[in-house]
Amino acid sequence: MKLFSKIGICGLIIMFFSLSQINEAQSWGFWAHKRINRLSVFTLPPEMIGFYKSHLEHITEHAVDPDKRRYAVEGEDKKHYIDVDVYGEYPFDNVPRVWSEAVEKFSEDTLMEYGILPYNLEWMMGKLTRAFEEQNLKRILRHSSDIGHYIGDGHVPLHTTVNYNGQLTGQKGIHGFWESRCPELFATDNYDFFVGKAIYVENIRDKIWEIVLESASHVPEVFAQEIRLTKEFPDDKKYAFDERGDILLKNYSYEFSEAYEKSLDGMIEDRMRDAILNIGSFWYTAWVNAGKPDLNRLGELALTDEEIEEQKELDNKSNGGKIKGRDHSK
Repeated sequence: MKLFSKIGICGLIIMFFSLSQINEAQSWGFWAHKRINRLSVFTLPPEMIGFYKSHLEHITEHAVDPDKRRYAVEGEDKKHYIDVDVYGEYPFDNVPRVWSEAVEKFSEDTLMEYGILPYNLEWMMGKLTRAFEEQNLKRILRHSSDIGHYIGDGHVPLHTTVNYNGQLTGQKGIHGFWESRCPELFATDNYDFFVGKAIYVENIRDKIWEIVLESASHVPEVFAQEIRLTKEFPDDKKYAFDERGDILLKNYSYEFSEAYEKSLDGMIEDRMRDAILNIGSFWYTAWVNAGKPDLNRLGELALTDEEIEEQKELDNKSNGGKIKGRDHSK
């Protein structure tokens, strides 16, 4: 009986090892997106911070709504990335920064196939500015949360390359490894999130492309360090198991993750820090461009029954559903 139990346990472990995939969250992972949006609030000036702090939990929780919409809305996934390296070589001067010019040069179908993150961010800033002008509380909160998400995505190197999950170089799984596994392991105790105060952004379009190009500049190092360390770590040291409820999930080991984190010399921390400051700066810029309306007059958020049901439906579709479009874990 004891022998059978041991064989059974071993068999289960082998089964989990062979069948489970590396646990991969999307776009910084829910944890990181929430943390980034939350901390961005504290970069704001006195005229804004009271309003945003009063809605801190909303801004935090809804930081992941754009990822949830990827399970429910066709085309949503295109807003989260741009495979800018398919168009040429860094710094991609051949890619028009204006949407209409980019469509004329490459066609809208091509742009949609390889992602529209920078163009979408510019459109989102227009929406947030109009929401401030109209003093529309619900839209201010929605667009603020969404902009925080998309800016966060723009700071991830793997959101700027066609080899977004290492699928072209035999490094499948690196997407979730860089943006989810490492931050969840090391950010709380090791990262410095004191980033200073939000600043006014003079040229939104230029700033958006600056963010994208900075991320793209890190792509070679993201892949190179993982390749180097893989040669030093045998599989039984590179991977480990995490318990998630009753399920064992194959994941990158703490030791491998720590070595990778160190090899990048603060890259992930720096990208998170920059995302936090830039989100606050974009919120601040939209508010200034809208004429600095008094946010303290907007009152409390009250959702209708229909809006509550819509959120529940979105949550349900993203819970175990299938992504409509690109799945960064594949």
